[in-house]
Amino acid sequence: MNQKDYINKNQERFLNELLDWLRIPSISADSAFASDVQKAAEFVAQKLEVAGADNVSVEQTAGYPIVYGEKIIDPSKPTVLVYGHYDVQPSVPDELWDTPAFEPTVRDGNIYARGACDDKGQVYMHVKAFETMMNTDSLACNVKFMIEGEEEVGSPNLGIYVKEQKEKLAADVVLVSDTAMLANDIPSIDTGLRGLSYVEVEVTGPNIDLHSGTYGGAVANPINVLCDMISSLHDENRHITIPGFYDDVEIVSDEDRAEMAKTPFDLEAYKKELEVDDVMGEAGYSTLERTGIRPTLDVNGIWGGYIGEGAKTVLPSKAYAKISMRLVPNQKSDKISEIFQNHFESIAPKSVKVKVTLHHGGEAAVTPTNSKAYRAASKAMEATFGKKPIPTRGGGSIPIVALFEEVLGLKTVLMGFGLDNDAIHSPNEKYGIFNFYRGIETIPYFFKYFAEEE
Repeated sequence: MNQKDYINKNQERFLNELLDWLRIPSISADSAFASDVQKAAEFVAQKLEVAGADNVSVEQTAGYPIVYGEKIIDPSKPTVLVYGHYDVQPSVPDELWDTPAFEPTVRDGNIYARGACDDKGQVYMHVKAFETMMNTDSLACNVKFMIEGEEEVGSPNLGIYVKEQKEKLAADVVLVSDTAMLANDIPSIDTGLRGLSYVEVEVTGPNIDLHSGTYGGAVANPINVLCDMISSLHDENRHITIPGFYDDVEIVSDEDRAEMAKTPFDLEAYKKELEVDDVMGEAGYSTLERTGIRPTLDVNGIWGGYIGEGAKTVLPSKAYAKISMRLVPNQKSDKISEIFQNHFESIAPKSVKVKVTLHHGGEAAVTPTNSKAYRAASKAMEATFGKKPIPTRGGGSIPIVALFEEVLGLKTVLMGFGLDNDAIHSPNEKYGIFNFYRGIETIPYFFKYFAEEE
């Protein structure tokens, strides 16, 4: 039986298994779901073993476990290290989901569930592609799987694991499907990712909440102050005002920007889909450039005071915000976090106290388009989509990609099958059934062509 026939024969089972995995609420950010995160790890480990992987183990870390498995068919053949994650984002606000986040629903050709695209659906393509290759005697390379449970909280223990297991993880390339394509009829491969610095700020005014009539206008309101401070972080051109923020930014050449401009992109359709009348961003750059080659600073959450039903006229004691900064090549997350902290503390008025907590971060990464691995990925996508994929720069962050290069000396191929409108991290996250099966079909071609390139 050839690969396509095997996939067609088993596609309903493949989908049902994925739905079972999606029912497990493996939310790494919330300790209340710790047992579910463990259960999700055991689920994928068992499926790897059934698919034919050897030495499958659920390896404990100081946090959540890392699932490892391998198939070494011939030490002289190239080895592909497949990386993915089984943890998912929180589902809140749950009331905005059309169907419950952990009751996966198939409608209109899509799977709706938390983790459907990010990253369980895309990880499971690799598991089923591996099963397909094993059952059709067509595995062309050695393969190692490393599937973690802490990606959504910054992978605090994966770096330790990679350094300790460097010899076991030895490979020729890392293959990751945690990114998106331009469209189902416009395949693309990400050749770059932005880095990340994530911080939380706390502004404290009076020692308790106060009556806004008695004290309003006489004592600093931490929410008002926080809003002023955040607003000052951009100028009128949406340029970030933190001193030194742009010092190490890689300037993309006019030639490369011209190539980016050839990427198919419909601004009007983009605005219509998001239901916005206009876009906003750094002056002098296009939408694709703003999300691919320029750094950004965004507030991810802000709160304080009374937010319950009805009215309560308080002048709050505290206000909080979570802020993420997406970084480009040459910017270092530790440095950016430090200069943010120094600047934010320096602009606080004396009427409040400021605390900055540095959370996780990671470095930007750029992958070459002239490597054997990229050529194999391009040929693989061309084989199943019927057209050559376009190289693009992704706006998201996968911090571990830079670590793979630093510690393992390996470049990563970012061959994702999601779409930008899959609502990852948002209510009603989805993943196309077309994309799921097309990924399972394409991955074996990557192994085949990578073996031939070698």
